[in-house]
Amino acid sequence: MRTLLFALIGLLGFSLPAEPRKPPTNVVIIFIDDMGYADIGPFGAKAYPTPHLDQMAKEGRKFTDFYVTQAVCSASRAGLLTGCYNVRVGIFGALGPKSRNGINPNEMTIAELCKQKNYATACYGKWHLGHHKKFLPMQHGFDDYFGLPYSNDMWPYHPGVLHLPMEERLKRWTHLPLIDGNAIINPRVTGKDQEQLTTQYTERAVSFIEKNKARPFFLYVPHSMVHVPLYVSEKFKGKSKAGLFGDVMMEVDWSVGQILRTLRKHKLDQNTLVIFTADNGPWLNYGDHAGSASPLREGKGTMFDGGCRESTLMWWPGTVPAGSVCKTPAMTIDILPTVAELIGAKLPKQTIDGKSILNLVTGTNDQSPQKAYYFYYGRQLQAVRMGKWKLHFPHGYRTMAGKPGGKNGIPTRYAAAKIGLALFDLEKDIGETTDVKANHPEVVSKLRALGEAMRNELGDTNRKGKGQRSAGQL
Repeated sequence: MRTLLFALIGLLGFSLPAEPRKPPTNVVIIFIDDMGYADIGPFGAKAYPTPHLDQMAKEGRKFTDFYVTQAVCSASRAGLLTGCYNVRVGIFGALGPKSRNGINPNEMTIAELCKQKNYATACYGKWHLGHHKKFLPMQHGFDDYFGLPYSNDMWPYHPGVLHLPMEERLKRWTHLPLIDGNAIINPRVTGKDQEQLTTQYTERAVSFIEKNKARPFFLYVPHSMVHVPLYVSEKFKGKSKAGLFGDVMMEVDWSVGQILRTLRKHKLDQNTLVIFTADNGPWLNYGDHAGSASPLREGKGTMFDGGCRESTLMWWPGTVPAGSVCKTPAMTIDILPTVAELIGAKLPKQTIDGKSILNLVTGTNDQSPQKAYYFYYGRQLQAVRMGKWKLHFPHGYRTMAGKPGGKNGIPTRYAAAKIGLALFDLEKDIGETTDVKANHPEVVSKLRALGEAMRNELGDTNRKGKGQRSAGQL
């Protein structure tokens, strides 16, 4: 009967209504600077409200075991945007105003990947992958850029130089520039200027969404906050009752709310994946101007989980299961291939390290596509995570050793410490406190073998890997 029906429809010249084509998915990444694991309500913050992030978690998916490649600014951003361990692409540490290197033009960014499908692309915030023109966002796939080229403390008001006359300060740190497109529009950013950064990034993001609501877009918002020095606009000064840090976090939450509200206003919410995460953990020696990594160990500048495990939310109403939690390990390197699968774009021809985690995003299953994740600090391989297990190789690290940090934006000193070969069961011991290697020699053996294979690929201290590539150079 179906065959006869379709034959009759054909003879009479009728056609069945076509199924409406689903529009391409938009992607928004909100990347906070130096935010601790416990700095937002869905992950434990109680000293100040984060209602928009709370709502985002209720309507979306919480990733409890989500990592960055390295617990420092430029290295972390390189991993996010290229889908590679930063060691592979030659970006280390935090590039400053005297740096002569940056992201290599041969590396494909998420923005360039999206350009394959004619997406509008924009970056509003801290770039930190090279401040010379050839390294800036608009040379790497972005249609628009507004923000700081590096960290907001890289200026002559850094705590480490405040005791010096300005002439001497400027030998260490130049004035901090604000860039629009490829042009410096403010060569001497002041504290008053910094108070407006979160608002300005947000306004540009909202305007970009409204301008491009009829076409697919990729929006990257890497906030300068909550990196020290902390600044907040008048609308949030003193509002948190939890000090300046709380005020700044409330403004970050407001920014997220503005972006989500704009997506809803233009009926783009069910067609947009929004990812909220951070570049590394809290800068603990700044004390009351730093966040909290609780219950994780250590913070920024270490590859214990407090430095590289980030409170992460993913939101896409109707696709990401509301109120759900993903405990499967994942990393920022996996975002680029996930976007590629989502929009049907081709992956870079060069080797990347990430794998699509679209199944984790949509909650179809919780199987990791990765055998393990690897944790370098600088050029040293310091740890490997496989499932619930994390093996640290012997290395030195910085620690507050139980001491409080500084006050009012002035840091205290870290102590130096060392860890030997140590195995942690992160399901039972999230704080990496109890070494269980003696009870699981087979796990140690397997993780050591994985580590050695990665050393062959990406190297280690005083050892070059066959898969390493160079950063871009002037």
